[in-house]
Amino acid sequence: MTNLYQRFFIAIFACLILVPLSRADELPRGDAKSAGFSKEGLDHIPAAIKEAVEKKQIAGGSALVAKAGKVVHISAIGMQDIEGKVPLTENSIFRIASMSKPITSVAVMVLVDEGKLKVTDPLSKFVPEFKEMKVLVPAKDGKTFETVDATREITIHDLLSHSSGITYGLLNKPFVSKIYSDAKINDGLMEMPGTIGENVKKLAKLPLCCQPGAAWEYGLNTDVLGHVVEVASGKSLNEFLQDRVFKPLKMNDTHFLLPKDKRSRLAGLYTVGPDKMLARFGEKPFVLGSMAVSANYPTNDESKYYSGGAGLVSTLGDYFRFSQMMLNKGELNGVRILKAESVAEMTKNQLGDLRIAFPGHDLMGYGVGVLSEKGKEAGKELAAVGAYSWGGAFGTSFWVDPKNELIGVFMVQSFPPDFALATEMKKLTYEAMK
Repeated sequence: MTNLYQRFFIAIFACLILVPLSRADELPRGDAKSAGFSKEGLDHIPAAIKEAVEKKQIAGGSALVAKAGKVVHISAIGMQDIEGKVPLTENSIFRIASMSKPITSVAVMVLVDEGKLKVTDPLSKFVPEFKEMKVLVPAKDGKTFETVDATREITIHDLLSHSSGITYGLLNKPFVSKIYSDAKINDGLMEMPGTIGENVKKLAKLPLCCQPGAAWEYGLNTDVLGHVVEVASGKSLNEFLQDRVFKPLKMNDTHFLLPKDKRSRLAGLYTVGPDKMLARFGEKPFVLGSMAVSANYPTNDESKYYSGGAGLVSTLGDYFRFSQMMLNKGELNGVRILKAESVAEMTKNQLGDLRIAFPGHDLMGYGVGVLSEKGKEAGKELAAVGAYSWGGAFGTSFWVDPKNELIGVFMVQSFPPDFALATEMKKLTYEAMK
């Protein structure tokens, strides 16, 4: 009888272990050949990741390719935790950094759909501290800077399209980096006391780096939008995303603060040291120029700081679900998150003649880079015109190609990021299409 009880409890314990590891199996699966792919061609993706692991460029990497709503390839190669000898799995959890931006932008558009805000609204309607802004401009001597009045107020549209004049201190723009540093502005990749609202109000006291609407400037725009969501909805950004995006889409492993029972699946964050060997981030922040990065912000139990632009963790499967909702024009499995018109606004050029500085994109939608004929020609891009994508500071990346009904998600944890492997994965995907 004792042995029977032992076997029973062992079986129950084994089931409890296997439950969180089964979520990737719940993804809709498709046959690569039937979807128009060469399986042998898709097998070059894990081979490329394996080569990077063997060369000690990364600890591990994982990739997902989906066609017409079905996952036709998923792979996880290498280690989630080198020191603990834990292999990477399809269910490993990754810090997605700036891949948080499209998600927060969706939250904004949910409120637009509900009539709780308009993209033409001035930011000061929700955060009065932004009512009267100054702009940093070169002084007459050409060596220093001075401030002038902003010619107009920042709008929600400016924030969504990164044309507000708000930047990142880490980008080392003249004088701006020191101003942001002195004000203790958080870029979203560090533990931070207080809330995103407090950080945003400090940001409102600082000068802009350009006139609103005058240029594309990558920055803390989406963190500001996260606080706008809080003000307009009456909920924290974390609560709003859980209620309106994550739970409806069954993005069960996407969080700002990772629950303790999931932390064993969080991938280690690595850098390549001076000896060309992989080194894991320790407890102290990693400093690169004016940029300070921590590996611990998703597990800081005291944190109430929800960075809309950089703070989320997620998985291959969860980000596929989010991407498929976007590809489906706002709906997934009968659940509508956004109006189709709102997705169309998010994924088209919102900058007019302005261009963005990132390779592979030459236009900007709301939270994503958008491919045009000009960008396709300049970058020899394989995706169809109208595709959109974004990446994160730790090497994660995704793209959605509506014309080909194609989604790709690539996850890795490496800093500074090297997007060469994500670019190679994308190239191999299109080469595998018959």
